[in-house]
Amino acid sequence: MVHSIMSDEKFPLSNDESGENSFISPYKKTDSFNTTSNILCFDVYENEIYAVLYNKISIFDLSGKYLRDFEIEPDARDIAVETQYIASIPTTTIYLLYPNRIDIYSSDGQKTGGWEACSNNSDYCSFTTTKEYVFVTDAENKNLVQYNKEGGLVRFIKSPDGFVIPSYSFGIININDTIYCSNSGRHKIESYTLDGKFIASFGESGAGAGAFAGCCNPVYLAKNPNGHILTSEKGNPRISCYSRDGKFRTILFDAKVLGGGTDAYKICVSGENIYIANRKTISVYGFDSNLSKKSCVGCEEECSLRISIEKYN
Repeated sequence: MVHSIMSDEKFPLSNDESGENSFISPYKKTDSFNTTSNILCFDVYENEIYAVLYNKISIFDLSGKYLRDFEIEPDARDIAVETQYIASIPTTTIYLLYPNRIDIYSSDGQKTGGWEACSNNSDYCSFTTTKEYVFVTDAENKNLVQYNKEGGLVRFIKSPDGFVIPSYSFGIININDTIYCSNSGRHKIESYTLDGKFIASFGESGAGAGAFAGCCNPVYLAKNPNGHILTSEKGNPRISCYSRDGKFRTILFDAKVLGGGTDAYKICVSGENIYIANRKTISVYGFDSNLSKKSCVGCEEECSLRISIEKYN
């Protein structure tokens, strides 16, 4: 199976008149910790961080203290942790996405189920869950695949513009039963209903704030507690915030704050903290109201960062 992988370009950071980078992040690093090998994907659920490594899941508390781990099949591509009710008892359930299947584990590492992809040539990238469904992005077939929680195929979902996926940049999230996914080759984010109907799209090509640059961005999507969309880009890595209707809010992290490189940084949000993974490291960033006053000049009152100031201070 061959994919066209275009090289990432480097784009200039925003500079002040002296040529120095003037960006100020509204978030301050409060902690960081290392895992034993590269982090393939991760999730933050309740009070624990689930980091997927090559052939195991390592679990930490929110401060990075190691708790436990268990073995899994190698090379998972995405993870989703949620609560399911079995005989009316709340149970933590772990979904793992592989290129051509989904595996299900209990929190103590027991494999409890799963299913194979519905297409022989599927090449799954990422997924998200709702109360009744699992939505998967398929880079090979360039569509979304909707399953029920028992693994039954519900439908295939095509983009009205056609998904263009030059590399494995095909993120997806669920916000209040609306599905958002990246159409990275077109530099857009698209939204869909639970019955697969297209709602809208937003995004444009460009290196400036509020646009997506390079061959295929954004790579990863996340959501914050206020229902805003966080995007993570590669090439000149940065993390930005958008409202659900696609209105650009602000850049949260630029390449310098993140630590440079060209890879997109993996992101999860829990409460007021943003968790960012790169290689073997997970860093924890807390919202800083003093920094936000300098970084969010011109933000509207309904901006998620302004809401955070009132909520956490």
